Amino acid sequence: MIRLLQLELYKIFRRPRTYISFGVVTATAIIFQLAMGSGGKEFFEFGMQDISEQFNVQGNIINGYLVAYLILQSLLIQIPLLVALVAGDTLAGEANIGTLRLVLTRPITRTQLVLIKFAASTIYTILLITWLAVIALFLSLAIFGEGDMINLKSDAFVMILKDDVIWRYICAFGFAILAMTTIAALSMFLSAFADNGIGPIIATMGIVVVLTILSSLELPMFNAINPYLFTAHMVGWKGFFDADVPYAAIRHSAFILLLYTGGFLGGTLYYFNRKDINS
Repeated sequence: MIRLLQLELYKIFRRPRTYISFGVVTATAIIFQLAMGSGGKEFFEFGMQDISEQFNVQGNIINGYLVAYLILQSLLIQIPLLVALVAGDTLAGEANIGTLRLVLTRPITRTQLVLIKFAASTIYTILLITWLAVIALFLSLAIFGEGDMINLKSDAFVMILKDDVIWRYICAFGFAILAMTTIAALSMFLSAFADNGIGPIIATMGIVVVLTILSSLELPMFNAINPYLFTAHMVGWKGFFDADVPYAAIRHSAFILLLYTGGFLGGTLYYFNRKDINS
């Protein structure tokens, strides 16, 4: 199994599209950092003018912690597409190039094949989020330095002391890995039905976009189903940057994401074990 997992990882990282994801994360973060370095101070002075009249805000406001948070808000909306670029091609890609039957001639069951591909997709997701942490957080700290973090929410102003920030980022990135693993499981589930990797990739993003829109609409009909949509729980990482971390809500969101991940993986196993691969 370890050997097969290594082979699967080799197949993932020999594809150019895999490195597109890392390139997009790097380019987006660096562009954002350059923009914050050139005009970030004026932007935040304008945004905080009402607060400045009531509070005396001093110190390094435009610091690495704040810049990293803004990068996360921007990039974690796009990361699902980058995860789907790989996970959506796991099973469909094999079917597309005609190697699926060849792979299953080895002493490996269909269940084992699905689990190996899911494990490889999960490892890719972990590496992508880890790279996001390096380029968004640690590079931002190297450029802008440390300082107390200001979190400007729509209904609140949260000040987090610099000695109380780093553990929040560790937890937030861990939660982001869980959320993106759910996306990988969804994309892989769709991949089991397709014979071309493009379909599952587009379908995954279509589902994420539609459900995200439904999650943001403040209408009674949608409010009733919103708690059951996995997209509504993918932003649970933001809770770690509240003054009082809502641990109960974060645990609930993590549980919902785990349920969806297990459901997508179980659906993949059920269908793929019954799929006719000879036609």
